Amino acid sequence: MKEARKKGLHFVGICDHNSAENVGAAKKAGEREKIGVIGGMEVTSSEEVHILALFDEDSRLHSLQEIIYKNLYGTNDERVYGDQMVVNEEDEVIRFNKKLLIGATEIPIYAVVDLIHQLGGLAIASHIDREGFGIIGQLGFIPEDLCLDAVEITGPSQKERASAARDFPMVVSSDAHFLEDVGKRRTCFLLEEITVEELRKSFKGESGRRVIL
Repeated sequence: MKEARKKGLHFVGICDHNSAENVGAAKKAGEREKIGVIGGMEVTSSEEVHILALFDEDSRLHSLQEIIYKNLYGTNDERVYGDQMVVNEEDEVIRFNKKLLIGATEIPIYAVVDLIHQLGGLAIASHIDREGFGIIGQLGFIPEDLCLDAVEITGPSQKERASAARDFPMVVSSDAHFLEDVGKRRTCFLLEEITVEELRKSFKGESGRRVIL
């Protein structure tokens, strides 16, 4: 969160692969650094497509995590994939997650999106401009009847953004996996407060809320 504050960000979304166990610590660190934090998860569907799930209520996010864990098989090999740490707000390691979080769940993409919506969250297709684990790279297209709330772009090209996003609301993010990448790319929103519901309104252009790219 110190890096987010240094980069001038007002809020961030925390979306680890197939897990939300670090969201609580991130929110506490955000309070300390005066950075808003929206809790989430990057779910891997059975088709190996990444879908971001964002929630206001941690209880609903953890309900999603329970379902994901029940449909995610395999044990992490630290020698191959590295340690999967669960930390506190001081970055102290509490324990290690042994689930194979890099793996794909057995939940199809339509069911993933429906599940997120049933729990009251936002469903955003991750990094659609990238080949690996992006919906276009995996499926070849974005199904018109897939009820996504938005799509995420991580590349710098405006032309790529426009062609990939089609008619879907779009956000730009850094998809940061390393500290130096935090805030590398960002989206501006007109919101009254930092909540998922306000983001939902911005994607729809309701009540003066909107996305500014």
